[in-house]
Parts: sequence; structure tokens; C-alpha cells
Amino acid sequence: MAKRKPKTRKAPTKRLKMPSLKLSSQQKLVFGSFLVISGLLLFIAFFSFLFTGDADQSALSEFASREIKTKNWLSKSGAWISHFFIQQGFGIAAFIFSGLVFLSGVYVLMDLKASKLRKHWFWGILIVIWLSILLGFFNEQNDILGGVIGFEINTFLQDYIGKTGTSLLLLFGLITYLALRFKITFETFINIFKKAKRNIKSELSDTSEDVFVPLDNNLSDEAEAIKSAFDISLEDDSSEPLKEEPKSKPNQPLEVNITKPEAEEESEIEIKVEQVKEEVSETDNLANKLVEDFGQFDPTLELAKYQFPTLDLLKKYDAEGIKINQDELEENKNKIVETLSNYKIGIASIKATIGPTVTLYEIVPDAGIRISKIKNLEDDIALSLSALGIRIIAPIPGKGTIGIEVPNKNATIVSMRSVIASKKFQSSEMQLPIALGKTISNETFVVDLAKMPHLLMAGATGQGKSVGLNAVLTSLLYKKHPAEVKFVLVDPKKVELTLFNKIERHYLAKLPDSEDAIITDNTKVINTLNSLCIEMDNRYELLKNAMCRNIAEYNAKFKARKLNPNEGHQFLPYIVLVVDEFADLIMTAGKEVETPIARLAQLARAIGIHLIIATQRPSVNVITGIIKANFPARIAFRVTSKIDSRTILDGAGADQLIGRGDMLYTQGNDLIRIQCAFVDTPEVEKITDYIGSQKAYPDAYMLPEYVGEESGTSLDIDISDRDKLFKDAAIVIVTAQQGSASLLQRKLKLGYNRAGRLIDQLEAAGIVGPFEGSKARQVLIPDLIALDQHLENEI
Repeated sequence: MAKRKPKTRKAPTKRLKMPSLKLSSQQKLVFGSFLVISGLLLFIAFFSFLFTGDADQSALSEFASREIKTKNWLSKSGAWISHFFIQQGFGIAAFIFSGLVFLSGVYVLMDLKASKLRKHWFWGILIVIWLSILLGFFNEQNDILGGVIGFEINTFLQDYIGKTGTSLLLLFGLITYLALRFKITFETFINIFKKAKRNIKSELSDTSEDVFVPLDNNLSDEAEAIKSAFDISLEDDSSEPLKEEPKSKPNQPLEVNITKPEAEEESEIEIKVEQVKEEVSETDNLANKLVEDFGQFDPTLELAKYQFPTLDLLKKYDAEGIKINQDELEENKNKIVETLSNYKIGIASIKATIGPTVTLYEIVPDAGIRISKIKNLEDDIALSLSALGIRIIAPIPGKGTIGIEVPNKNATIVSMRSVIASKKFQSSEMQLPIALGKTISNETFVVDLAKMPHLLMAGATGQGKSVGLNAVLTSLLYKKHPAEVKFVLVDPKKVELTLFNKIERHYLAKLPDSEDAIITDNTKVINTLNSLCIEMDNRYELLKNAMCRNIAEYNAKFKARKLNPNEGHQFLPYIVLVVDEFADLIMTAGKEVETPIARLAQLARAIGIHLIIATQRPSVNVITGIIKANFPARIAFRVTSKIDSRTILDGAGADQLIGRGDMLYTQGNDLIRIQCAFVDTPEVEKITDYIGSQKAYPDAYMLPEYVGEESGTSLDIDISDRDKLFKDAAIVIVTAQQGSASLLQRKLKLGYNRAGRLIDQLEAAGIVGPFEGSKARQVLIPDLIALDQHLENEI
């Protein structure tokens, strides 16, 4: 028996791999951009060929001649390429080639997988061939619809299988493409048919036919497109639907097959779903009925014919609009570059943004330059530019640049008319819009007082605070109806806000026993602030009863007639408290002013009471920690020292402003430099005259009455109940001409409570005046002789 030869093991053959072409990032950028642009050029040439192809046929034979002109948008090259791909090639299906070239460029630029790109090219070329044959089927002669290739293939097929066979062959090609490309099966078409049948029968019936829910998210983009287009779920490659298995194989899409029973499938019983309406409360029914009959409550109905002020009342300046001085820009640029180069600081680039008052130069320093080094050169740059108010922002928030703000030699006036007429203000949907002015980029700056929610303004004398307050009030007068906002104006200087007296019965609020709506007496300021605290508490009670969180929800509910006026509910206007000189109040009243101010600032936001406080003395004893903590929105005009700037803004900057309305605004974030809009006294007078001449409410908006603890309205006036030391106390007070409880404590050796009661009795007897805060009471009796006569007359 012959021995079997041992089998020799063949060494495994190594497959030769094609060397992969790896491109660097720069090469990918160049090559990808080339493909993207080539795809766009192909599309332009093909699209132009549809209109200019016939006219360019005569020029194709003389391609090298420069004298021959073509009408294609890409000239001769576009005409020749289009003729080759469309006329001599695949017809209008050649447009797909331009898309594939463009897509290839995108894949290269984004460094996507080349395998997907190869699939796109493979299926794309098949679509081009099939579409060329399909379009050539409808042409009896060579045409750009199907091209030479489509026409010749159709001629060949029709000669052997006829038109019917060619059409069926095209249909077979489409089915093959859908099955292989998008995994379409026969069940897919059945599901489409059943779904269409159910939709025709009833739109309310449940779609519970065979539903395949794929849990794999790795479908191709084309499959997702088909899925969304047909509203169906796709299955695996097999024609049979996959059954739900307890364990799925790895890397295989898991599908859940929910099969409807045959009896139920054949049933055509329609299910009618009865929708039960939710129960509506009796109050809502009544409110809806009232709204249906009378419409929503309109708070402006009492002054329905009220006309808002017109723009003609505001002055239009001839010098409006920024004028670019190229010589000034070039000069400042050279000085900045020269100054920085003297300190060995190189600049990579510089850009200028021209504003109405200030020009911002944004510079990008060379690599390795410390920002602090440039920041320390602030004074040197100001010296080289010979300018006041140089401000360096290092770095600019949100940008990789350093900003140098340089005042313009010729500042541009920002008129109130320009900011009021701006689209940003006119189309604003804010609750309390305020147009403050324009930024460095010459954009109108509009903020919402309701979102601030309170505003603190400070600056040295004559730098624009009063103009800023007038701009705030003017903005609200141009935007809000008298029924929607009320002002409480406090003017210790007695001359700044007097013009607004003319609109007392339209826009102002005051105490019931007050003659003038604009408050100039410090004693009435204390009463007004405490009255606003009472108003705040009353409004919070209304909100609690109405189950609302803020004034906007409450007013919306009241307009919808869901709140009963008989229960005390009413439409609540916004109340804006404006204090023109806060330092004077702090000096004269101290804690008696600071306490209600702090309470209003902490709590009054939700019920629509907002505070605007201005002062020319930004010191820590005026702008205390309590005030600063509750006033996140602040405006700083020019101040004289860095300490004052830090007091207002918690940082430097306000000492580097140039005055005349130049200001910095912050709301707890970045500082924004703004040129305040200028509104002059004659303009304010015209506006108030225009409003005051119209029909008004019977009286100003009445605040709640406030009775102070030492006001004397509830004092004991019965002579028999007077203290035994009443006459001695009267003699001490009249002799010293100083009405204070501490004086009685020292002279008569009394306790504070008894001295306080004696002061109350002296006030009730008309010997001393009412309580005036921290000041001593006024003595109404000049001497002891007059005191004796006064006491005898009482008997």
C-alpha cells in the first residue's frame, strides 16, 4: 500500500494593499476647496447650457480661436464641457455629476469616511445612466433631455425588445435600485397601500397594522429620507419580517413585529372617538361670557382719544449722523502704533469703530505680549494722543482683541428724536422701554426698566444726569398710555422736574393730602416712600388673592375679566419713582429714607414699582451697601476720581469719560459705553404742553394715605390728660427754641418715652410743629409771653 504523502501547508499569501493617500490639513483644505468650486462651476455651466446651448454650437468647432465668442456663463470652457456631458453624454442627468463633485469636496474638507463617498459615487453613476435612459425613452431624436448615450441605448433596446419591454426594463431597474439601496421589500408596498386605505376610511381610526419599529439608529441618510417620506419603518435585507427574539445578535438591528390578528385585519368596523370636554369653572364661564359680549377690559378706554406725542415736538439737529474724518483716524492709528512700539509692543492688526462721541480702536498684539503691559500704558497713550478720556479695555469681553477708546475731536449730537424714531424703539415689545442713546457702534440702545428692575444714576455736577432722567421719562411718555404707567417725582432741587407738573392728571401719582404732585419737601418724601410701601403690600395682597406671581399675569387676568372689581381688584399701572438728588435726602433724613427705599428695591419688582435714583455725590455714605445690592443696573456719568467710579460701578472707567452725556451702563455684566440722547428743556416743555392740553383724569393717581408714628393726628388733645410737667416742658422748648425729645430728657431728667409723649402733647397744643425726620421740630411760639397767652386762650 502506497504511503500517503504528507500535505504541505501553503504559506498564506499576503494581499497587496494599495497605498493610502494621506493628505495634510493644508492639502485637504486646498483639494477640498478645489472640488467644491469645481462642482459649483459644473452646475453653472450646465445650467447656462440649457439656455445658450443652441447658440454656442457653431463656436465649439473653433475652440482655440479667441475671436469667437460664446454665450455660456463660463465662456468657451463652459460651453465645451456642457456639450460633452449633456449633449454628447447623459443629458440633463449630468447635473448629478456636479453634485457628486461638490459632495466630494465637502467630504475632503470635513475629513469624512471615504467609504460612504464611494457609495455615493457608485449609486450616483447608476442613477445617471438610468435617468438618461428614462429621459431618452421619450425622445425620438437626439436631444439634451437624454443625451447621446440615453438616445442610443433606447434605440438599441427598442430594436430588440420594443417600447413595452424597454419600459418594463426601466421599471425593473427602479425596483432593483430601491431594494438594494433602501432595503425596500414587498411588505413595504403592502403597508403603504394599507395605510392609504385606512386614511381614506377614517382619519380618527388607530393605525394598528403590521408595524415594524427599528431600534437601530445607524440607518443611512437615504433610508431615513425614504422612511420619513413614506411614514413607514424599514426592515432588514430579508423579505421575511424579523420576529421578536429574546436576545439579539450583536451589530444587528433589532425590530419588534406587532402582528394584527387576521379577523381583526379583515374587519372594517370604524371606531368613533368621543372627545369629552373638560369642565370649566363657573367663574371662567362667566369671564368667557363677558369677554364674548363686551371684549377684554381696556384700561385706556377712559382716555380713548388720547394722542401720543409726535416726533415733530423733538428737535432735529443739522449735524446728526457720524462724519468720518479719515485724517483723524490715520493720525490716531499712527500715534497708538508709535507709542506701543516705543515700549516694544508690536501690533498684528488694528480696526476702528466710529461712534458719535468716541472711536474704538481694536488692536491684536503680537504673540507673547502681556495684556497688563498695555493696560499700564493708558496715561502714555493719552499723552501721545493729547486727548482726554482715553479708556483701555483689556481684553474686550467676547473678543480676542484689546480696545482703546479715543474721543472724537468733533463729537456728534445724539438727539432724542433719532433714538425715539429708531425701529428698535418703535417695534420694541418691552414693558417699560427706555431709549438711553447710542453705543460706540452707533446702535440705538434700548433697555427694559421692568427687567432692570431698578436704576441707579450717578455722576459729577453738570455731566448729564438731569438730561438722562429727562430721556428716561420722555421714552416712557412716547411709549406708554397714561393708564399704563404713573410717575412719582421727587425733586429736592425744585427746578429740574417742575415741567412735568403739566401732566399731573395724566401720568403723575401723589398723596391724597398733597397739593403738588412733584415732591420737593423732604418730610413729604418720607411719607411718600412709606405710602409706596403700603401700596406694595396692598398689591401683593391682590396678587395673592388672584393667584398670580407678577403684575403682568395679574393685569392679563384682569383684562380677561377673570377678577371681580367688587372684591377690590383693579387694573394696576406701573409706578416709576424718580429721585433727582438722593444725597440730599440721605443727609437730611438718613435711615428714614434708606429703609423704605431698600424695602421697595427688594420687594417691589413683581408688583410693578420701579425706582430710578440719581445723585451727584457717589460716596459710600450715600450709595450704601444696601442700596448697591438692590440696584444691579447702574449708569455712571463722568466723575472726578477713581474712588467714585468704584463706588458706582465697582470698577474704574467713569473717571475717564469726557462728560456731556458720555456714560457707562452696566446691569451686572459688562460695561457698555453710551452717548446719552440729548433732550433739551424746550423739547420737554413742548411734550408736556401737548399732553397737558388733552383730556385728562379728574385727578392724579392717588397713593394710599400714610399716617406717621409721630404725625400728631392721633395725639391726646384733652387738657385734663396732659402730663404734670407739660407747662415746664413748654417753657423749656420755647426758651431754647428747639423742639426735641432729647432736650426735655436732659433739662427735666425724663425718660425717652415720657419726653416723647410730652412732645406729642406740645404738638397737639400747637406749640411745636410736626415731625421732620432727624431734624428738630419747629417751635411755633416765639417767646414766653406768647406762650402764656396761648395757654390762657386754651382755657
